Amino acid sequence: MPTVVITGAGRGLGLAMARRAGTDGFRVVLAEVDTERGESATGELCAAGIDAHFVRCDVAEPASVDALAARVAELGPLHGLVNNAALANGVGGKEFQDITVAEWDRLMAVNARSPWLVSRALLPQLLDHGGGRIVHLASDAALYGSPRLAHYVTSKGAVIALTRAMARELGDRGITVNAVAPGITEGEATESVPADRHQLYRSNRAISRPQQPDDLLGLVAFLLSEESRYLTGQVIAVNGGFTMN
Repeated sequence: MPTVVITGAGRGLGLAMARRAGTDGFRVVLAEVDTERGESATGELCAAGIDAHFVRCDVAEPASVDALAARVAELGPLHGLVNNAALANGVGGKEFQDITVAEWDRLMAVNARSPWLVSRALLPQLLDHGGGRIVHLASDAALYGSPRLAHYVTSKGAVIALTRAMARELGDRGITVNAVAPGITEGEATESVPADRHQLYRSNRAISRPQQPDDLLGLVAFLLSEESRYLTGQVIAVNGGFTMN
């Protein structure tokens, strides 16, 4: 059974993606920094008949990421990676000049550096499997240029750039690399988003209802599948038409 690793999978969208991947027949590894959350989510998936494994991982720490890779190697062939982990709670509200260096660096370490760090650590296993799929979670905030969120917007813009760079390097090695850019998705991670930003989305979406985690699952499942074998280097916004290419 091929394995898919999903970072930040202890709740919300990450957990929903893990559940869908498991339902689609993959063994799933939930890489989550919060042990209680990760164990609970994994138990929930196992109770539903999914082959799920929890690995505590701080994606901002190289040693922790290396330990994740070692554990994944024990489980069997690696097919896919979804870099979902990110800091989003309570990061908005300040204009760019008021963001501290510590705040900037902490957010960059998780949101911008970790997709590279985790992908680098797991690349040998994807190559051993003959190729595979990497999906990065970006954000439509980087497409819209959301105000009072400069470090978050910049970090997700970096994810978009990384997607394109990795796709160029890995395409002829059998690995596709794409990014999904969701809008504000209902859940615990977005509870701290200011009311005026929620209203901005409600007023400007072509599909005005709130976005749910399930709205992204079909696309992520497709990007992990064999059917997406000729699609790479793309950034796909899933936000009800808030932004349009």
